[in-house]
Amino acid sequence: MPSTTSRLLMLLSLLQARREWPGEVLAERLDISHRTVRRDVDRLRELGYAIRAVKGPHGGYRLDAGAELPPLLFDDDQVIALAVALRSATSTGAGIEEAAGRALATISQVMPTRLRRRLDSLRFTTLPARREGTAQAAPGVLLALSASIRAREVLRFDYAEHAGPLHRRRVEPHHLVASRGRWYLVAWDLERGNWRIFRADRITPHVPTGPRFAERTVPGGNVHDFVRARFRGSAEENAWPCRGTVILLLPAHEVLPFAGDGSVEPLGADRCRLTSGSWSWEALAASLGRFDADIYVESPPELTAAFSRLADRFAAAAAGTRPGL
Repeated sequence: MPSTTSRLLMLLSLLQARREWPGEVLAERLDISHRTVRRDVDRLRELGYAIRAVKGPHGGYRLDAGAELPPLLFDDDQVIALAVALRSATSTGAGIEEAAGRALATISQVMPTRLRRRLDSLRFTTLPARREGTAQAAPGVLLALSASIRAREVLRFDYAEHAGPLHRRRVEPHHLVASRGRWYLVAWDLERGNWRIFRADRITPHVPTGPRFAERTVPGGNVHDFVRARFRGSAEENAWPCRGTVILLLPAHEVLPFAGDGSVEPLGADRCRLTSGSWSWEALAASLGRFDADIYVESPPELTAAFSRLADRFAAAAAGTRPGL
């Protein structure tokens, strides 16, 4: 049987993982008697954890939020997960890197030697997803946006469009999304009557917030697919608006590592068929040129025309012709 301290830790971990536990199930999971479960619950209550007994045919326990912060107990895997998450904070774009570093130092000071060895054996480097100099979303702004989303209250804010002037916006905020080191607000723009995606680092919220609103559903019903579609330049489905198929005079195994979300079909030892997409036909044609191989366009005609326009531009660039002259 595990020690009392270890048993308390396992009991607390179970109570944190699920809203409500029957006493008999807890006793079975911990391999102890129901009386020992009641005794351990009382010990946790003495430490400050608000554990409520649930009445019913089988009885049970529920961990509620308390008035004060009790000692935080984590099992070994939770400590490692927390430390890894704090080390990875540089990729969140939430402006919490310095705070995360202090939190990790605090945890490391009280971390048992065995856990510190496990963490030290896990070596990794987190590369920031944003470019150097890119503005981060302030934690206070993220909290304000989240509060408006949770309360379903109309949000007013000033928004900086690129390097231009500030614009006053009035929206129904619905989702906060983190992607590649940046934070975005997905909202229904009340003035434009349409869904919009705003960069959180360009938002200056105003208080107080406005009236409550009824929740809307993003197009397609999935915010992940909706945001990815907009980032690809598509207003509808989560797919590139411009897709084409070409034959490349390269073996499939050389194309596949660089095909992204495109599909590659082998056509022999020295050629393959690639179907890929982009936000414009010129962008798609230019991206296919990176393979440095002969290209035959199968479809559509818009892709062939894009190659022709790029050929004229590249020829002018090679000749040293200045645009507009």
